[in-house]
Amino acid sequence: MIPLPVDELRDLGELAASAAAVTGVRVDSRLVAAGDLFVAVTGGEAYLDDARARGAAATLVPRDAFAALAAIARSVRDRSSARVVGITGSYGKTTTKDMLAAIAGPQARTVAAERSFNNEVGLPLTLCRLELDTEICIVELAMRGFGQIAELAAVARPELGVVVAVGKVHLEKVGSLEGVVRAKSELVAALPPGGTAIVPAGFPVDRDDLEVVRVDEDVRVESFEPPLLRTTFGQFEVSFTARHLAVNALCALAAARALGLELPQRLDVQFSDMRNQELELPGGGLLINDAWNANPVSMRAALEHLRDRAAGRRTVAVLGDMAELGAYSEEGHLEVALAVAEVGVDVLVAVGPQARAYGGRWAPTLDEAIVLVREEVRPGDCVLVKGARSMGLEGIAAALTNVAA
Repeated sequence: MIPLPVDELRDLGELAASAAAVTGVRVDSRLVAAGDLFVAVTGGEAYLDDARARGAAATLVPRDAFAALAAIARSVRDRSSARVVGITGSYGKTTTKDMLAAIAGPQARTVAAERSFNNEVGLPLTLCRLELDTEICIVELAMRGFGQIAELAAVARPELGVVVAVGKVHLEKVGSLEGVVRAKSELVAALPPGGTAIVPAGFPVDRDDLEVVRVDEDVRVESFEPPLLRTTFGQFEVSFTARHLAVNALCALAAARALGLELPQRLDVQFSDMRNQELELPGGGLLINDAWNANPVSMRAALEHLRDRAAGRRTVAVLGDMAELGAYSEEGHLEVALAVAEVGVDVLVAVGPQARAYGGRWAPTLDEAIVLVREEVRPGDCVLVKGARSMGLEGIAAALTNVAA
């Protein structure tokens, strides 16, 4: 991190410092290294001594944890000349970020959000990894309600904004698809004059001082026959096979072009955990661990990917509840049931109260689902695991890979 004088931290809360400056920020004492600032959030006061023992140069018990992290991140951002890219969307944020980072990393000093560090804690932690020579910073911006993206963007100050996709997600907070569009538009509103907005076709942009690139309108995916992806930007060899990721790749390519980066002939990307993660199972089987989160659109896409990857093998779909759908929840779960019927799977295991609508074998809890899955999965099967983050379905993936080991 760009060194930050501890004197700038004194108004944020109770500060104890043994150095004049800090060179990193942590909220988990187990990750603290020499020179770091440890910020005690959500009960972190219990770990102050542990942080100091691990070499923390300073510890802070903030009056307001989120406000303190934002203030620290703004101070670091003020000292950086990096070009910041902000990525949001109802789904696809993290895979798009991973793809753009894979393009940018070999060409420029790049900092990209880890995993899904996209909220009031994660975004500041990403900005606090900036160094003086960082050239590109890629952040994710989450949306749980109106104003959140605007607040995050005010800290990150992106010059390039990417809205990957808009769908009926987080409706508990914003009420409707129109509300989702309004919330995502906060990123576009935060861009500086002369900035670039990469948005879906039809997404409203009421500014004439931005360069606007519309996906599926100004730039397109022309065809995708893995591993070859053909786009407006040319043909690329890619390391992924899921067709629904082609548009995410197009967004990443458009962002890279806007940054003036060279587009590689091969896009080789390592996705964050639990996102289209593929692991071998016994007898030539395959596990698609996509357990990070789910909505009706991504569920259908994942089922289609399961069918394609199975290539004639027996298919097992383990699908959990979806969260944050608000009044759309019942309809959304019925849409997944329709997708299961239309795409077709050999075995369906539904997990959670709302997932009962999907049909198939049903388990109310994760532990009961593990028992059912172990009963159903045979050597050579192709298995998909997907559900809301709150369902913890990575536990099923772990159970299956432990069997494989």
